[in-house]
Amino acid sequence: MTDETSAGSAVSAAPEPPPRPAQAPAGRAQAPPGLAPPGPAPPGPAPPGPAPPGPAPPGLAPPSAGLQRWEIVTVFAVSLGASGLYALVSFIGSLTAKQSLSKQTATLNGSLAPGRPLLDLFMQLLNITLSLAPVLLVFYLLARAGERPSSIGVDARQPGRDLARGAVLAAVIGGSGLGLYLIAFHIGVELNVVAENLPDIWWRIPVLLLSAAQNAIVEEVIVVGYLLSRLDRLGVRPSRAIALSAVIRGSYHLYQGAGAFIGNATMGLIFAFLYRRWGRVTPLIIAHFLIDAVTFVGYALLAGHVSWMPRP
Repeated sequence: MTDETSAGSAVSAAPEPPPRPAQAPAGRAQAPPGLAPPGPAPPGPAPPGPAPPGPAPPGLAPPSAGLQRWEIVTVFAVSLGASGLYALVSFIGSLTAKQSLSKQTATLNGSLAPGRPLLDLFMQLLNITLSLAPVLLVFYLLARAGERPSSIGVDARQPGRDLARGAVLAAVIGGSGLGLYLIAFHIGVELNVVAENLPDIWWRIPVLLLSAAQNAIVEEVIVVGYLLSRLDRLGVRPSRAIALSAVIRGSYHLYQGAGAFIGNATMGLIFAFLYRRWGRVTPLIIAHFLIDAVTFVGYALLAGHVSWMPRP
C-alpha cells in the first residue's frame, strides 16, 4: 500500500468528535451537562395590590354645650348684642342730659354724606350690605351643623300663607306700636324718633325700603330663628328662651327711650311665640319689613304735614 492509502486509512480511522449540544433558545438558561433542562422560571411575587379600605373616620361629634354657648355669644357680639350695649350707653346719656327726653331726637335713617347725594347713596348701600354680614355668619353656622336656612323657616315654600300672616301681624303690631310710641312721647319718656332724615332726592324711598328689609332680615333671623333654635339645643325652657329673645330685641332699641324698649320687647314676645307655633321666620320677616317700610316712608311723606306726628 502506498503512503497516501495508509494516511487516508489513518484519517478515516480517527474517532469523530462528539456532537455539539443544541443551543438553548434566547432568554432561556441552558442546563449544565448531566442535568435536565430547566422548566419555565417560577413566577416572581405578585406586585402588592391596593390596601384594603380601613375603617371610616368617625363623624364630627356635636359641639359641647360650652362651645354652643360661646357660638351664641360670638354671633351677638358682632351683631345685635353689640347694638344693645351701644343703645344702653346712649340711653344713659339721654337720661343724664340737661334736656328732657321729649326734647331730644334719635334719627333712624340719616344722611351719611350731607351735601354730597351721590356719595351718600353709595355709603347708604354699603352700610345696608355690610349690616347683613351677621346673617351670612348664621347661615354658615347652620350649614356646618348640617342645617339649611329652611330649618328655621327661611324659604319660599309657603309664599301665600307667609304673606297673609305677615300682613295681618304687621297691621296689629304696627298700629299698636305707633299708639304706644305717641303716648310715651307725649308723657315725656320717649325721645323724638326721626324715622328718616335723607335728602329729598330720587333714591330716598328705595333706600328707605332697603333699610326696612335689612332690619327685618337681620333681626328676625338672628334674634328669633337662630337664637331660639340654639337655645333649644341647650335644653333651655321655651318660656325662658322667648323671654331672653324679647329682652334682647328691646335692648337694641333702648336708644329711642323706655317706650321703645317696652314696645319692642312686647313685639319680641309675640314674634317668638309665633315662631314656636309656626316654625317659620319668613312671615316674621315680612311683618317686620311692612312695619318699618310704612314707618320710614310714612314719616318721609307726613312729617310736618300732620299735627299728631312729632316734628323733626
